Order: sequence, then structure tokens, then C-alpha cells
Amino acid sequence: MPDQSPALLRELHLLTREGNLNADALRKLKQVNHLMGLLRPAIEDVQARHPGAVLVDAGSGNAYLGFVLYELFLKDAATGTLLSIEGRPDLTERAKGRAERLGFTRMQFETAHIDTAKYPERIHLLMALHACDTATDDALVAAIRHGADHVAVVPCCQAEVSAQLKEKRPVSGGSGSISLLYSHAWHRREFGSHLTNVIRALTLEAFGYQVTVTELTGWEHSLKNELILGRRVHKENRRARVQLERLLAETGVAPKLTRELGVKPAVLSGPEAAMVPAEADAPEAPAEAPVGQ
Repeated sequence: MPDQSPALLRELHLLTREGNLNADALRKLKQVNHLMGLLRPAIEDVQARHPGAVLVDAGSGNAYLGFVLYELFLKDAATGTLLSIEGRPDLTERAKGRAERLGFTRMQFETAHIDTAKYPERIHLLMALHACDTATDDALVAAIRHGADHVAVVPCCQAEVSAQLKEKRPVSGGSGSISLLYSHAWHRREFGSHLTNVIRALTLEAFGYQVTVTELTGWEHSLKNELILGRRVHKENRRARVQLERLLAETGVAPKLTRELGVKPAVLSGPEAAMVPAEADAPEAPAEAPVGQ
């Protein structure tokens, strides 16, 4: 691949002894490069507005994503740092060694779980690739609390909401027919996973992000290929907050993300509760003027 140096590919063990890419390595690189293409506008945006941009890879694992990102966007830049957060010490130490050998001096590492990590006071881009279950929520909480200009998450293994659906029924007044969407275990798992990501996207919107949800093409081998991108364009969105509170009430769930951020279900009564008041609308800020500029 033209975007990665042989030195990096060797460090990531993606080259054979003969210096060739095997089929599995080629597939992985195509996936990562596709993701880099989707992240490029966000990275270039923060680099243009913040010379010392702080990028965070939460739940970085072997840090493959971070190494590729660093080589593409930070290696030849004068400033900017990439912080990789990983809970397994052996992976952190291995990644540190790679960074030293590659001369990636502004690549930093912290051994911690996403919810207990010590984050920089200001984050400009936070990404979390396949952070399992509520770890994705932890990453989103960190992004919102530290004012991240951009957020990119690929959620994985959403189980919390499915378990809540099994134990609860919707609390809103009505026929309760929504529970038919998850009365069977298979449907509950699929509906719970979808509902989890809808709540995540709506939460980002409520806290002022312009959200795009898309599919990672080339990741068809994985059932977890949904990418949620957020760009912070205003401080809050009251309309989205009202919609989020009502969705929580109608489904009867309370995922970790909304609990951590203090978002509570609305108190609904009567058919008029389905109407979102006009005054709840928040004017859209222009895309070229994000908060924190």
C-alpha cells in the first residue's frame, strides 16, 4: 500500500520475510486505510485550527490504528500528539517499543481502562474502535466531558441495553406494543444493539454534535461495522435532548452513557406527549464554525 512505509508494516508484522503482504494483512490495511479516509476531514480540521492537536485512541489494543494515523498525519507535522489508552499492560509496553523504534516521539501511551484513564484537559479528536459494550459509552463520556471537537466510534458487543429490555417494560403510557419488537431473545439482542447506537448518536446530538452514522465498507466480515461520527458545532441541542429523554422513557432503558451524563427519562402522560414542542428546536450552527474554534 502506498500510504504505509515498509518500516511500519514490519513493526506491525504485516509483511512476510520476503517483504510481501499476505492476503490477511492486505485486507487489514484496506480496512484501516478506508477508516483513515473517513477520519481525514476531522483530523485535518483539528490540525488546521489547533497546532498542538491532541488525538486520543481509547481502547487502542495493539494500537495499529494509532500507528497508521500517526504516520499519515503526525509524523511530518511539527506538533500534535496521539495518546493511546489501553487496559492491558503487555499491549501498552509492546506498543511503546514499536513507537521508539519507529521514532514516533509524540505518540504517548497510558495503561488504564477507558473509564478510569487520565485524559488531557482538552481533547480535539477521540476515537474508539470496537470498544466492547459500555466501553464505547465510556469513550463518548470522555469525549463530551473534555470538549472533543470530533468523535469517531465503532461500537462492539452491545449487551447492556438488551439485558435491560429483558428485565423491564416501557414506562410510558400506551399500549406497550413496542415490547413486541424484542419479545424474542434474538430480536432483543438485535433491537438492543440498534437502540444502543441510536441512543449514542442522539446523545451526541443533544450535547451539540452534528452526527453521521455510516457503514465501514470492507469490514463485511465483521458484524460490528457501524461507524458513528460526531462534530461539535454548538454547546447543546435542546430538541435532541427532549427526543433523547422521551426515547428513554418510551423504551424503559437507562444505558451507562446517559446515566453518566445525567440524562433522565422524560415524564410522559397523554397522547400530547408524542409532540416535540417547537421551542425545543435549537438553531443549527454552520458546519464551518465548530465550538471551541
